[in-house]
Amino acid sequence: MKVSIEYGRTGLRFVLPDDADVTLVRPSFVPGATDQVAAVRDALRNPVGTDALSRSARSSDTVGIVFSDITRATPYHVMLPPLLEELAAAGIPDRQIAFFGATGTHRANTTEELVTILGQAVVERFEIIQNDCNDAASHRVVGTTRGGNRIELLSRFLDCDIKIPTGFIEPHFFAGMSGGGKAIMPGLASLGTVQRNHSAVHMDHPQVRWGVTEGNPLWEEVRQAALMSEPTFILNVAMNRDKDVTAVFAGDFIEAHKSGCAYVVENAMAPVDVEFDIVITSNSGYPLDLNLYQSVKGMSAAAQVVRPGGHIIVAADCWDGIPDHGAYGKLLAGAESPEELLATIRSPGFVAPDMWQAQIHALVCQRATVHFYTKNLSNEQLKSSFLVPCADVSERVRELVEEMGGSARICVLPEGPLTIPYLRAAPRREPDATAPEAPHEADRQSRPSPGRTSA
Repeated sequence: MKVSIEYGRTGLRFVLPDDADVTLVRPSFVPGATDQVAAVRDALRNPVGTDALSRSARSSDTVGIVFSDITRATPYHVMLPPLLEELAAAGIPDRQIAFFGATGTHRANTTEELVTILGQAVVERFEIIQNDCNDAASHRVVGTTRGGNRIELLSRFLDCDIKIPTGFIEPHFFAGMSGGGKAIMPGLASLGTVQRNHSAVHMDHPQVRWGVTEGNPLWEEVRQAALMSEPTFILNVAMNRDKDVTAVFAGDFIEAHKSGCAYVVENAMAPVDVEFDIVITSNSGYPLDLNLYQSVKGMSAAAQVVRPGGHIIVAADCWDGIPDHGAYGKLLAGAESPEELLATIRSPGFVAPDMWQAQIHALVCQRATVHFYTKNLSNEQLKSSFLVPCADVSERVRELVEEMGGSARICVLPEGPLTIPYLRAAPRREPDATAPEAPHEADRQSRPSPGRTSA
């Protein structure tokens, strides 16, 4: 049986035994909009829960547009032209519009990467400001969450009259769903704010997982923090495996994102009836599989349905290495086992950048043996990360099946975490698409009226 999965820019093909018990798990395929730019334009002109920007904005307003970094495949070539048209219709000149890179704790994007993300014309026309989470002077305190997290966000963004977070919505391995407030926190937050939100206590919470928003304390704090910045308008999209836009969600920060989450849960989460002996996954190919850090998402997706003590095989290009920046690689290399790493992270007072990613990495490696296929990491790097180097996926599967006596239940996630499998019998909370979200009153108290930031 020949199988293809997403890997880098080229994909990866391998062979499974013809008599193998194989389950392929893919998202429900929804064709892209016939005219994707027109779909974005229509959503902007008919937004959810607020007025269109072309009618609510003033020509004197300054505008901050938040964009995703190179680790996300957000289709800005589709999204930005209609958005800029709306701002131009309101009479806002280019000099009053700035783009804010939601790098969170990631490194800054290179000029070449910014062109890849935004396009040459946008890079040349507009001011671009990237978040540096370590630069305390560039952030200011906007409030404290109910959980006690002091929220520090990028000052330049906070000073804008109109604030527009953008992104795409997909299941997220600990925030529940992406898009929405994540563009602002962690996207434009200080390191301390992110570390407190991505704490070991949060990561150990049973509701901090794929597809769960309400009841997920980490996601609820993200929403509360983002609302403190007084976002004016949101533009999020959903995409299929071809990276085509299938739906657009624009308008009120809460209502539009909630609609998008309900849509994505329906199309990107797939129930299965049993746990598997072997789960083969990717990290959805370029640009999402750029490094080992990002590939934890693919590992986590597979861990949802692998049996305890089973095997996960991950294929990720990792052209950006582990990476060299950040503390994730150092945390992995500094421990002899997943258990030792978890004990360190959970110890009172321990704080380190990227500890959340290392914690989930260790939890997956506790549950299953993780085999890793890549051409860009050495065997030593993989072994120091509790991973088993894999030079040939076909051969590794053959060996594992043989070790199991010639019979094994195999699951393949051809598009990696674009599809999140879950056990049908396992409880799973979904956003309620029929009722408006009801945030805690403290979340709403500083919000401006729809379509307008406070003076």
